[in-house]
Amino acid sequence: MPEPVKKNVSAFAKKPKSQAAEEGSSVVFEAETEKSDAKVKWQCNSKDISSSDKFVITADGKKHSLTIKEITKEDANVYAVIAGGSKVKFDLKVTSKPEAPAEATTDAPGASIAEPAQAPAPPAAEPNGVESAPLANDAPLANDAAPAKDAPPATDAPPAKAEEEQTPDTRQDLIGIFTEKPQSGEVTMGGNITFVAKVNAGSLLKKPTVKWFKGKWMDLASKSGKHLQLKETVDRNTKVYTFEMLVIAAKANFAGAYRCEVSSRDKFDSCNFELTVHEASAPEGFDIRAAFRRTSEAGKKRTGPSASSTDGNEDSGELDFSTLLKKREAVQVHTEPDLDVWDILSHAPASEFEKIAFQYGITDLRGMLKRLKKMKKEEKKSEAFLKKLDPAYQVKKGHKIKLAVEVANSDVEVKWLKNGQEIHPTGSKYIFESVGNMRYLTVNHCSLADDAAYCCVVGEEKCTTELFVKEPPILIVKTLEDQMVMNGERVELECEVSEEGANVKWEKDGVELTRDESFKYRFKKDGCKHILIINEATKEDCGHYKVKTNGDESMAELLVQEKELEVYQSIADLTVKAKDEAVFKCEVSDENVKGTWFKNGIEVKPDARINITHIGRIHKLTIDEVKPEDEGDYTFVPDGYAFNLSAKLNFLEVKIDFVPRQDPPKIHLDCMGRTTDSTIVVVAGNKLRLDVPITGDPAPTVIWTKGEKILTEGDSRVHVDTTKGHCVFTIEGAERQDEGIYSVVVRNPAGEDTADINVKVVDVPDPPQAPRILSVGEDSCVVQWDPPSFDGGQPIIGYVLERKKTKGYRWMRLNFDPFSETTYEAKRMIEGVPYEMRVYAVNSIGMSRHSQASQPFVPVAPTSEPIGLCVDDISDTSISLKWRQPERIGSAELEGYGIEYCKEGTDEWIPAMEGLTDRTSLVVRGLTTGDRLQFRVRAFNMAGPSGASTLAQPITIREIMQRPKIWLPRNLRQTLIKIVGDTVNIMIPFQGKPRPKVTWSKDGEPLDATFASVRNSDLDTILFIRKTERKHSGKYELHVQIENVEDTASINLQIVDLPGPPEALKIMDIWGFNVALEWKPPKDDGNCEIIGYHVQKAEKKTMEWFTVYDQYRRTNCIASDLIMGNEYVFRVSAINLVGLSPEACNTKDSAYIQKTGIEYKPPSYKDPDFTEAPKFTHPLVNRSVISGYNATLSCSVRGIPKPKVTWYKNKMDITNEAKYRMLSKQGILTLEIRKPCTFDGGVYTCKAVNDSGEDTVECKLEVRPQIAREEKKAEQ
Repeated sequence: MPEPVKKNVSAFAKKPKSQAAEEGSSVVFEAETEKSDAKVKWQCNSKDISSSDKFVITADGKKHSLTIKEITKEDANVYAVIAGGSKVKFDLKVTSKPEAPAEATTDAPGASIAEPAQAPAPPAAEPNGVESAPLANDAPLANDAAPAKDAPPATDAPPAKAEEEQTPDTRQDLIGIFTEKPQSGEVTMGGNITFVAKVNAGSLLKKPTVKWFKGKWMDLASKSGKHLQLKETVDRNTKVYTFEMLVIAAKANFAGAYRCEVSSRDKFDSCNFELTVHEASAPEGFDIRAAFRRTSEAGKKRTGPSASSTDGNEDSGELDFSTLLKKREAVQVHTEPDLDVWDILSHAPASEFEKIAFQYGITDLRGMLKRLKKMKKEEKKSEAFLKKLDPAYQVKKGHKIKLAVEVANSDVEVKWLKNGQEIHPTGSKYIFESVGNMRYLTVNHCSLADDAAYCCVVGEEKCTTELFVKEPPILIVKTLEDQMVMNGERVELECEVSEEGANVKWEKDGVELTRDESFKYRFKKDGCKHILIINEATKEDCGHYKVKTNGDESMAELLVQEKELEVYQSIADLTVKAKDEAVFKCEVSDENVKGTWFKNGIEVKPDARINITHIGRIHKLTIDEVKPEDEGDYTFVPDGYAFNLSAKLNFLEVKIDFVPRQDPPKIHLDCMGRTTDSTIVVVAGNKLRLDVPITGDPAPTVIWTKGEKILTEGDSRVHVDTTKGHCVFTIEGAERQDEGIYSVVVRNPAGEDTADINVKVVDVPDPPQAPRILSVGEDSCVVQWDPPSFDGGQPIIGYVLERKKTKGYRWMRLNFDPFSETTYEAKRMIEGVPYEMRVYAVNSIGMSRHSQASQPFVPVAPTSEPIGLCVDDISDTSISLKWRQPERIGSAELEGYGIEYCKEGTDEWIPAMEGLTDRTSLVVRGLTTGDRLQFRVRAFNMAGPSGASTLAQPITIREIMQRPKIWLPRNLRQTLIKIVGDTVNIMIPFQGKPRPKVTWSKDGEPLDATFASVRNSDLDTILFIRKTERKHSGKYELHVQIENVEDTASINLQIVDLPGPPEALKIMDIWGFNVALEWKPPKDDGNCEIIGYHVQKAEKKTMEWFTVYDQYRRTNCIASDLIMGNEYVFRVSAINLVGLSPEACNTKDSAYIQKTGIEYKPPSYKDPDFTEAPKFTHPLVNRSVISGYNATLSCSVRGIPKPKVTWYKNKMDITNEAKYRMLSKQGILTLEIRKPCTFDGGVYTCKAVNDSGEDTVECKLEVRPQIAREEKKAEQ
């Protein structure tokens, strides 16, 4: 079952908006978060902003603001605010300070507009010198599109400023490469307007490409023509590209939102703008095309350099070469009415397309052909079909679908084809149905093989459809697990889906993850497993990661912590004698950390006497044959960490005096820097080494004791070494029982000396007790535990907690710094998911083993309060309450409801019942009459009680008088009809207080208890008849009475039965092939109306009955189409509401049909034999195609009867493959391969078989890969 996840919700209640400000001023961006404790971070161009003289960041509860002072041009950037997993981008535009107003208003750089003139004007008067010919495509921009919110308006005369607020493109962090963006503009109908975009290509690796769009998706490149022209120019000196979009003779449907996109390799930018078209009546006789016609007479009057076309539009329209001819008369230009070029193209032959496109200025021939192909042609009315198949159907995998057509002729036969092959009814896969004019094909248990083209054929007409089989949603079987890693470690987020080969999408904080150039994220598939790999995780990788399929999703949290280097063993001070060895040793937590040794601040270099080693986590500095100059402070500094370990080397100079007298032994503990009562602390598991300097002549003997026990080397862990001047006592791997007071006794003939050394063994503490869950919340819990029974000899510094999902296997640490208390609130959990907790104890030595896991718990929140609490009924000692379940129940199961009440004026709430009830109504009994009580109800779940829902005011416990009222159901207001033998069970509710008196009567007489059963309650009455008879029919009356007040209701009950047979069936007349019959209605109509008669006939020889008329209303009829020479008898049955009469009325006489005429016997002929073995009249041809484009293989075959055709690829049957479509028409066989890839190449074979023989033909198909556009350009 997939893990429930929280739906991503924006952390912002109010988002900052884009603004524009003048240079030198200040601007304030404001944001408001949903939670007051949310951490907010501000960014500029994806870099964090901190408070300074330039930027002022304030936070007041939920409100946050960013103030930018003394704005300059450099502050015009993209800014962002981040809270939790939400990120909102906004722009700051900086405008120059306004200068002195100019006398003449200049045009906006992004939009130049030309109003229509009163008469045909020369092209020199046109904005930007654009020349134009009358082009086709009357409405290239006619598609409606929603206006872009960030499109600033502009006007005809002085262009308006760009709207200050623009919505940033949230698809990716875009690199702005526009030096001038197109601005919004306004134009009157018939006028012209130019939108200009400029791009500086100096920093680009590739030439920029520009696309213009209307609305969201309509590419305007294929719409160039009469009303739209696109231009591109470049300044070679400045490398500035200028892109222009000219709208000519604007129409009302040109208005809307537009977008300009520019891209170059890995850089991309876009800009939205808007075009507004105002209505205006054009002057009479004015033709807007005359002002832009390149072939106009006005073109001959241009003089000077201003009349030349220098804007790159020489290839638009028809060129006028009339100025190059001599002694030619001026060309008379006549205005032509607007023509629909698409109407012209749709009626023109394909050979004329190129000529028409050149004539009307259409440059995108491929786009023109695509549009023509999509244009719908008027369909002819089908003669065979009244209703055809829909263009496409969709069905889920494993389900069934029914295809239906309606044919004109109800007797016609239809054939169903799948991919051109006829479908035959085999098993339960395909079911054919014919109901009147409807024809049905049902496909059961649809699979991917059923995804094909289906066709229904009636004669020579057919209708086709496509069936798409939708695969079931992919479910996540194994969900993601929360992880906590150290900085620089590798992270693998793994999930498992229900099917192999499924596509998944990974997201981080709502943003989709893709493979980038740095290979930060890698995606791995292993069967059903999908793995997201993050190499060298950093702090920026913290967040919520989500994996999505087409039907499920799972989320996990990733926490990245900085590594902290722990010191397991520090270096200790040493006191050594000359020629002895000094060893400084330390142990750290990371075996990959290197370090440097220093002596008195100077780095120590290894030489013949000094050896520096690093093995695993242990670092050693060894000094052989210690000299007095080796004395000093030694320091070990780990690389990359801001701390060091220091110790001192003391040189012990031993002076030997040759005195002929004996010296008593002496223990010199003070020379070790210790006092006689000093304590030696050793960590459990480390070596305990007691090095005691001694003197005495002759050399004294040494005895070590602990308590009364003398320590010898009998224990493998204990070693005692005595040298001249030293006695060394060593215990390998100190344990807790080694703790205590050790005594050393030295003796020689001159005397003895004794010293005590206190040894304390410290260790990590014992694990704490199993934690207990005190309470849970929506995404949190409060956990408590008991301290460990043994603290390891050192005080407990704190505790470290871990949690994991019950079904998971990975524990995630909740705190890295030890937590000193024994009660902790864990947060950031997913509601409804079971968790477990465990605890570690920490002292100065290290961390204990983990405790036992807590009992599984589920973070849940109490439900919302029940709604709609009201009083349903009340009496002198009871009250009935009802309510509705809470609007929000949450992920925990609702356990029930608790109802309480209290007397008015008191605060004591008394439970109305023991325990909880799972119903939404309750009758509280045993109350005191006259008390005023207040009631409340609360919902309970695992998290505890919800808020209380209380009545609006206290209720007085007293029964209220209520008039009797019968609520007769609607179905009983009409006659109730039942069949003899049925059961009658009528329940009629009523109201009235106190309990009313209920009586039943039939046809004005009291109802006998043996005739029908009656059961009464406080709220309703039931009339019950176990087995009805005819006598139960009649009018039943119900009387409900309280004292002198009464209410009545009546019910009509009709018991019906089968009718009797008709009477007096007679043969009235016989003529030709007809017989006239007549009869009388039955005496017993079954207590209901006779609705018809059933007339049958039978030959007297066989006495097999056949229906002549059914549901016949009259009592006479004519039986026609009888066979001459046969003798017939007839019978009639009556029909009423119940059914057919059990007996029929037969004719006493028979009717004989006389023979007439001569019998004709047709001659017999022998059927000719037209059978013929299959033979291919046209073979398959080897083909070479490009991958991605549909390919077809064709051949022709003949044979009688029609042969069965089978296609093979590499001798494998491909009949049921959804990728292939097989067609057969008039002996021409076609195999269509949909979008082949390189793997579809091979040998294809077509085999035709019938009863007379078989034949085969084959060919080779080569599929070539597509060549990228860049590779084509490189080859050119």
